[in-house]
Amino acid sequence: MSATITKLTPSSLAALLSARICHDLISPIGALGTAIEVLDDESNVDMHDDAMGLVRLSSKQAGAKLRFLRLAFGSGGSAPGIIGVEELKTLTGDMYEGGKATIKWADCVDGLEKNTARLLLNLVMLAVQAVPRGGEIVISATESAETVTLSLAATGLKSRLDAAVEKTLAGKAPEDGFDGRTIQPFYAGMIARELKGSVTALVDGETVNFSAHIPQSAAA
Repeated sequence: MSATITKLTPSSLAALLSARICHDLISPIGALGTAIEVLDDESNVDMHDDAMGLVRLSSKQAGAKLRFLRLAFGSGGSAPGIIGVEELKTLTGDMYEGGKATIKWADCVDGLEKNTARLLLNLVMLAVQAVPRGGEIVISATESAETVTLSLAATGLKSRLDAAVEKTLAGKAPEDGFDGRTIQPFYAGMIARELKGSVTALVDGETVNFSAHIPQSAAA
C-alpha cells in the first residue's frame, strides 16, 4: 500500500501549503486594503463610517484565520504538548463565525496531542468544504486504551465529497496536479500516516463522514 502514496519534496509541500494559506487570507486582507483606500479619500467622507466597520470586521476575520491556520498548518509553537479541546473549539468558532455551517461538538476528550489536534483542524476544514450550501457539522474526539478517534459528520443540502479530496486524502496525486485546494486534504492524510494512523471519508446520503484513528502510542 505504501507504494501508492505520493511523495512530495519538502520545498513543493511548503510552496503548496503557502499558496493555500494565502488563498484563505486574501479576502480579509484585500478588504482591509479597500477600506483603507476609502478612509484615505477625503472626498468620500460619508463612507468613512462604513469603511471603519469593514476594517474592524476584516481585521477580526484575518486574526481568526491566522490563529487557526497557525496550528492547522504550522507548529503552533515549537514545544510538544497537549492542545486543550476548549482552545480548538475557540479557534474553530472564530474561524467560521458567520459562515453557512453550524459547528457542534459532541463527546470530546479534554485535550489532544498537538499533531492530532492539527489533524482535527484539517478535518474541520474538509467538513466545512463538504457542505458548501450550509448545514451542520458534528465533531467528536474520543479515546480508548489503544486508539484516539476523531469523527466529523457534515450534513447539509447538496453535501458532497469532491473526488479530488477523496483521492488526495488517501495520499494520491490529483490528475491535474496539486494546487492550494488539493494540497490541504493531502496534508491531512499525511499527518494521519505519520502518526501511524488512518483517515477516511465516506458519503452516507446527505452526510459526509470524516474519521481518523490514531494509535495511543503516537498520540501520547
